[in-house]
Amino acid sequence: MRITGRNVLNKFAQKHPNDRSALNRWYNLVRQGTFTSFADLRKIFPYANQIKMRKSRFNQPPKDEIWTVFNIGGNNVRLIASVQYAANEQKVIIDNASLKINS
Repeated sequence: MRITGRNVLNKFAQKHPNDRSALNRWYNLVRQGTFTSFADLRKIFPYANQIKMRKSRFNQPPKDEIWTVFNIGGNNVRLIASVQYAANEQKVIIDNASLKINS
C-alpha cells in the first residue's frame, strides 16, 4: 500500500523516541501489505477499528468518512488514518492530527 504522511510519523517519533520502533514496524507492515477490505487488514492488525468522522477536504462541505484506528506499540500509540482499499489505488492517508499517546 502507498502511505501518505510519512513525515507525520517521523515528527511524532522524534518527539516520542520510545515509540519509534513500533511506528516503523507498523509502517513496514502496511507498506508491504495488500488489503482489499477492512477484514483483510484485521488479519494483520486484529485490534484495528473503524470510526465515522466528519471531515471537509479541499474546500468541500464536511461529510462523514470511515477512518481506521490503529493501536500501535501495545496500545501505547493511537493512529487514525483513512484507508482506501480500491484495487487500482490502495493507500493510507495520515494527517497531522492523527497520532496521540494513550494515557
